[in-house]
Amino acid sequence: MDFEVNRTDLQQTRIVNPGPAPLGEGEVRLRVDRFALTTNNITYAVYGEAMQYWNFFPAAEPGWGRVPVWGFADVAESRCDDVGVGVRVYGYLPMSSDFVVTPGKADGSAFSDMSPHRQAMAGPYNRYVRTAGDPMYTPEREDHQMLLWPLFFTSFLIDDAIDDAGFFGATSVVVSSASSKTAIVAAFLLHRRPGIEVVGLTSEANREFVEQLGCYTRVVTYDQVNTLDVHPAVFVDIAGNSAVRDAVHRHYGERLMYSMIVGGTHWDQVPSANAEPVGPSPQFFFAPAQITKRNAEWGHAVLDQRVGAAWEQFVSWASVWVEFNYAIGADAVERAYRELLGGRAHPRVGYICSL
Repeated sequence: MDFEVNRTDLQQTRIVNPGPAPLGEGEVRLRVDRFALTTNNITYAVYGEAMQYWNFFPAAEPGWGRVPVWGFADVAESRCDDVGVGVRVYGYLPMSSDFVVTPGKADGSAFSDMSPHRQAMAGPYNRYVRTAGDPMYTPEREDHQMLLWPLFFTSFLIDDAIDDAGFFGATSVVVSSASSKTAIVAAFLLHRRPGIEVVGLTSEANREFVEQLGCYTRVVTYDQVNTLDVHPAVFVDIAGNSAVRDAVHRHYGERLMYSMIVGGTHWDQVPSANAEPVGPSPQFFFAPAQITKRNAEWGHAVLDQRVGAAWEQFVSWASVWVEFNYAIGADAVERAYRELLGGRAHPRVGYICSL
């Protein structure tokens, strides 16, 4: 069973039941157990063409796509000597009940999908971690890992990249879609940096929730951008809203030191590819590039240690406010998808889904 989305009209969805194809030599069938669904996944769909997210799990029919998600799957069938039936893995999955991978680069902790259509994609997205070989894995934290870990790792890299650049000479970081979980993680990490003001931009409906989190120095609504002090600033754009982006660029002008595109939670108001705001040209943030940089400079073990230490601090804090909502079955998954697409999901809620 596949949950598919029309690539040019994200409101249009369908369920397809193609039936399992026979496995080829070296292939493995993964049965998707559970996956998290967040506004981050809506961003994958919004930028599916530009960032090639649709290419990970192609749909059978042109014009349709399977939105990538993060979650847990179990090996249901195997024709690969290195990966046996029953192995449980965490990684990048389609919104499906099962899918086929071709494991390679296998060891006791992980393997990569070597399917030809995925080889042009960033390596970290093709890696499946065996729960039995993951020192950070605990069964009681599976929901936290599915929901928050991908957002956390992305936001860790955002914080690290901005710090690595000396904050581009800025003393403020302005974050749009401040109630989104990606923004919350970024703010949590940025807030720990000495001398940095973290400003959250949000809707009036979410303002109280965002203020209560305590990870933003100041919270304002989107129509209050012009009330902010014009210090040298970095803009981390998670909303992807053209009007908000233009307002921030106009307000800060030459004191906007850098503009980073991270997401598209306001997916229906994303700027056109040719739109150029006042000030610095917005730059897409591509997390795998920062991973590659830090692996080269620090080594994989040091990166893992630093991320792991920050994760433990964050997940303990997040456990106080996050609420898990379980969507089981195609109808429930579609409702969760539409809640997120329509911006109606409460920011403290995280959807854990299963088809």
